[in-house]
Amino acid sequence: MLDIRRLYMLKTVAARGSITAAARSLELTAGAVSQQLTALRNDVGVDLLRPDGRTVALTEAGRVLLEHADRILAAMEEAENAVAAVKDTVGATATLAALPSTVATMVAPALTALASCHPQLAVTCLVTDQAQLRELTLGTVDVVLGQRYRHLPDATPRGVSISPLLNDPLVVVTAADRGGDRPVLLRDLASRDLAVPPPTTDCGQAILQGCSQAGFTPTPRYITADITAQLSLARAGLATALVPRMAIDPATPGIRSSPLSDHPIQRLLFAATRHTDSPNPTTTAVIAALRTTALEAKAGDRARQEA
Repeated sequence: MLDIRRLYMLKTVAARGSITAAARSLELTAGAVSQQLTALRNDVGVDLLRPDGRTVALTEAGRVLLEHADRILAAMEEAENAVAAVKDTVGATATLAALPSTVATMVAPALTALASCHPQLAVTCLVTDQAQLRELTLGTVDVVLGQRYRHLPDATPRGVSISPLLNDPLVVVTAADRGGDRPVLLRDLASRDLAVPPPTTDCGQAILQGCSQAGFTPTPRYITADITAQLSLARAGLATALVPRMAIDPATPGIRSSPLSDHPIQRLLFAATRHTDSPNPTTTAVIAALRTTALEAKAGDRARQEA
């Protein structure tokens, strides 16, 4: 009988690209992973991996086995969720991956609410700019608070469920003593010194596309994906920044934010989990807290605009 732990190791190696990288993520030695994969190869009687430069790739037999392994691992999780649903109790642990730009306005309030409603639940929060949907499919995280810019195609991996939370527009940020509260035309930024993320990022691509639609190609003065750095440059009067609204603490001193009146650029914030037919009470509780926080953030933003 095939060992499910070895099947998971095969899946991890295929996703990471090497035994060393897989071992690091599994918190094992490369030798231990290699030994288990050798045992799996002996179980099926055919090579599952082949060298591919400095990495490894699946053989045809490896690809076939991985397809079945995905279904087996999904069925195992489905069984665990079904039992948890019968118990109808929120578990003791969960791992949430979130973007830095969502921590102050969404993650912190949601975790505070969870601690109040489910004190037994300890949520580990992984804050990173890196896309975490692959980690979700590998089971290293349970919920992802992610983003997708409207101009980009939907690249949701198979087996992942997306719950939309909030449409988050980019706003124009300047020093508090510059500009005004009125909406800004994107084309009016053509002559300004801009602080924007690199064009290799999703946000950078979205800004480039928006500027192109407005009839100009931006020539940024400052290029950084660090939103704190962008806000510091804007506060100092050195640059104009384009920043997601939810990434700005309304109480931040020294800056002024204005909406774009033409060619809006916005991202969709979403919560993602592995797809299962039986809902998991723990991930359901985490998503419910994020959804409530999103609604409160939206209401607060509307109130500030009307004030």
